[in-house]
Amino acid sequence: MSSDLFEKLPMEGVKNIIVVASGKGGVGKSTVAVNLAIALSREGMNTALVDADIFGPSIPRMLGIEDAQPDVSAVGDKEIFFPVKKYGISIISVGFFINRSQSLIWRGPMAGKAVTQLLEDTQWGDIDYMIIDFPPGTSDIQLTTVQKLNLNGAIIVTTPQEIALNDARKAASMFMNPDLKVPLLGVIENMSWFTPEKHPDEVYYLFGKGGGLTLAKEFDTQLLGQIPLVMEVGESAEQGLSVFSQKNKKVVDAFEQIAEKIINNDPGK
Repeated sequence: MSSDLFEKLPMEGVKNIIVVASGKGGVGKSTVAVNLAIALSREGMNTALVDADIFGPSIPRMLGIEDAQPDVSAVGDKEIFFPVKKYGISIISVGFFINRSQSLIWRGPMAGKAVTQLLEDTQWGDIDYMIIDFPPGTSDIQLTTVQKLNLNGAIIVTTPQEIALNDARKAASMFMNPDLKVPLLGVIENMSWFTPEKHPDEVYYLFGKGGGLTLAKEFDTQLLGQIPLVMEVGESAEQGLSVFSQKNKKVVDAFEQIAEKIINNDPGK
């Protein structure tokens, strides 16, 4: 059934909506989504970040805002949420509304409805780029979001090894489905190589080489960037810090270049 038959959420004031997806967990998709949003904000864009991983919301922790509580206002019989702000971005996550140790046990359609509510009932204001961090895989959450929003495109995150590529292909194929027709903006290859801090001239391809480019070619899209494996990235996420606070400029440069490509609307530039 064509997604054109579904009533779209108006999302007034939001100019561009981009989803960040992966076929499997553990590839750093949320890390990419968070730091891409921050990079866009640093380029002067009004940026929003939506944590659509209902079952495992990680963005509040990654940004050091686990204890934040969005302001809520009643408008008639409806509650309106106001996003939490950090690093210049507007953030909403189901993680703000549940106990940190609480696990959600929802059937697929309920999870999809929860994401729709977060999107529809949040007062976003004027937003240049909204980044939506999808959960891994292809579930009701992804399908509902794709059907309910006018998306400008999707970004696929993968690591270089073949097993990750196989799962990433499934995620990319979902967006390429003729009934969904979501443009693929490109592929981001995470954990592309490792360079020891004390030996900056050495490069080790721990998970193989060239996987991101292979996937991009298969789906006739661009390799937006390659993010090296840096221990500081994971450590910073645990502390609620962005990659832009780190000494390793290769990671910073990678995200800045990806953001510039997206803003220029020319992933091949």
